[in-house]
Amino acid sequence: MDGELNVTHLTFGGFVDLHKYRYVYFMVMFTIYILIMCGNITIVSLICKHETLHEPMYIFIAALLLNSALYSTVIYPKLFIDFLSEKQIISYSACFFQLFLYYTSWGSEFFLLSAMAYDRYVSICKPLQYLTIMRKTTVSVLLVLAWFLPACQISLALVLNSNSKLCSFTIDGIFCDNSVYSVYCVRSSALAVYGMICLVSGGILPVFFILFTYIRILLVCYRSSTEVRTKAAQTCLPHLLVLINFTCLCSYGVIIARIETNFSKTVRLIMSLQSFLYHPLFNPIIYGVKMTEISKHLKGLFCEHKPIMC
Repeated sequence: MDGELNVTHLTFGGFVDLHKYRYVYFMVMFTIYILIMCGNITIVSLICKHETLHEPMYIFIAALLLNSALYSTVIYPKLFIDFLSEKQIISYSACFFQLFLYYTSWGSEFFLLSAMAYDRYVSICKPLQYLTIMRKTTVSVLLVLAWFLPACQISLALVLNSNSKLCSFTIDGIFCDNSVYSVYCVRSSALAVYGMICLVSGGILPVFFILFTYIRILLVCYRSSTEVRTKAAQTCLPHLLVLINFTCLCSYGVIIARIETNFSKTVRLIMSLQSFLYHPLFNPIIYGVKMTEISKHLKGLFCEHKPIMC
């Protein structure tokens, strides 16, 4: 079996009545993907175009939205192929690659949100030191680490799992996530321990760090003027909304993966869809509506095309 892993194909068994609804699935998911890409890329382009948005806060937002676009691209194109194919299969190596990109994007999201929380903390709690601390070098280092550290964590997890033997060739899902581990004969105890370490270091600790920084911000705002409180609300609320949304989805995904329950295929399909539908679609909406400067440039963009309505 070990020698055949490179040519082995796995089958996705999580689709429901695909032969009946393949074109409905395709059109709905294709529409959502277009909305995700247009929303995220539009705001990233605005941030790149306007020099007034070339500040650390907006750079981190652009990185977060770019990460959402990449995260979606890991999943949706393969789904489109599966919707229109007679067999929903993926090679073993391609499945590992999708798994790597998927969870690297997850980890990057938490690290980017942590960097954004730190930027807001310095801006509001240490305004006189902001330009000294949040230099271009600091921002660049944080961005590199946000993608590099999760990639290293997931790479080691895949290495630990590389010699595991397969007892099944059907994945109980529609793409390669935690459900792929159901095909192995024995689940590696070392991988389980390392998975918990990754969960703590890549998810739980960043969330605690973010909550700690926002508690400090709230304490400073409580003792400050109305102007400071307004500024904090305008810039911190969107980040908190995104954090809550993403943390809930990740917690949901982890809990479902750990529960050994025989759900129906329909329930499993709905559960799988939760993990990649909402978050990348809502991110650009949250930042486009709640961030004043981005909202202003968005209105200007639409006014260029519809001057009469503006």
